[in-house]
Amino acid sequence: MIQIKGAPITYTGHAYFFGYGSLVNRETHDFDGAHPARLKGWRRVWRHTTLRPVAFLTVVPDPGGVIEGLIAEVPRLDWAALDERESAYDRVAASHQIEHRLTHRPEIAVYSIPEGKHGAPSQAHPALLSYIDTVVQGYLREFGEDGAQRFFATTDGWEAPVLDDRADPIYPRHRHLNEEERAFVDACLAERGIRPMTS
Repeated sequence: MIQIKGAPITYTGHAYFFGYGSLVNRETHDFDGAHPARLKGWRRVWRHTTLRPVAFLTVVPDPGGVIEGLIAEVPRLDWAALDERESAYDRVAASHQIEHRLTHRPEIAVYSIPEGKHGAPSQAHPALLSYIDTVVQGYLREFGEDGAQRFFATTDGWEAPVLDDRADPIYPRHRHLNEEERAFVDACLAERGIRPMTS
């Protein structure tokens, strides 16, 4: 069983949101109060919307699903600003589905693209290798190789085309991976029969 390890954390009175993709990589944001957590009842999946040219991760309801990620404080309790950042997604209340180390039960939300507003990735809407790199680096640093493997295992849609933009990243918050991190990503993709396309 996966457990959220560490000492309890005193609740500061702020609201939180659960990040399950690039937000797990702390180098992509400056949100305060970020802590490991688990979301139950949901599963990650690759999707695209008309609001974005490439595929991104979202979560969909799954009664038996459990995914790891980070909870982070909503800056200045300004949900409107966060909603704008996550404009392709709906904000869904999820406090009752999240396990964490806070000593209180604050308001926590998760962002999900609503049903009917997303589709499967395609050649015209691929997943970006620079985005995958950034997400996996976050999981490696937060949860180790086992946790990064669980990221792959608890994400659907790996049949999606993947565009190799590593040399010239399209994802605006991409992070540089070291040799071991790149090798890990490449091996996990190869295990799933994924060969990133160059154009």
